[in-house]
Amino acid sequence: MASDQIRQMVNFILQEAHEKANEIRVKTEHDFNLEKQTLVHEKKIAIQEEFVKKEKDQEIQERIALSTEIGKNRVRTMKDRDDLLNRLISESEAKCGMVARGQNYPHLLQKLIVQGLIKIEELEVTIYCRAEDVAVIKGIVPGSFAEYVEIMERESGIKLNPVIKINDDRSKDLPESSCGGIILTACNSKIVCDNTMVSRLKLVYDDLLPSIRAILFPEN
Repeated sequence: MASDQIRQMVNFILQEAHEKANEIRVKTEHDFNLEKQTLVHEKKIAIQEEFVKKEKDQEIQERIALSTEIGKNRVRTMKDRDDLLNRLISESEAKCGMVARGQNYPHLLQKLIVQGLIKIEELEVTIYCRAEDVAVIKGIVPGSFAEYVEIMERESGIKLNPVIKINDDRSKDLPESSCGGIILTACNSKIVCDNTMVSRLKLVYDDLLPSIRAILFPEN
């Protein structure tokens, strides 16, 4: 009997031990799985956050690269436009030189002189021109004088008698780059009226620049 009781007690203890071991194993597996799921979830979140961060960084880098390229393209476009406009003014200056070789050039010079006299409004004026235009200027000064006096008398009722001199210092003649025309000075060169062909061209160019840009570079 005693041995049976001992056997029963042993079996009971063993049963309890198995149940306890199984309980520990189940709890351990549950805790392990829970910890594993937690770690996996945390890693997933970390990877997602890192991916989002890298995606944002990549987007920022692409925006910076795009902005930089747009800026470079704008600079290149502006330079190309400036080069084109500079070529346009250079070609126009070359054509101005052709005007100075035309038959109407003396008449144009006379009109430029009269206009300059009206602008300056001085009675003693010196005319500067290219060396090759000196003879032409000498020939048209009387006509310019008469036209100026007639205009002023008609407009103001006053008959003027200006003194018009031609520069006789050949070192001060206008350069060929002026493309012709004249410069008038008065009051010891304190008053200057630049009526050279290049100067007149630049005035016209500046006035027409908005229209020129609209023609050459129409915006969509």
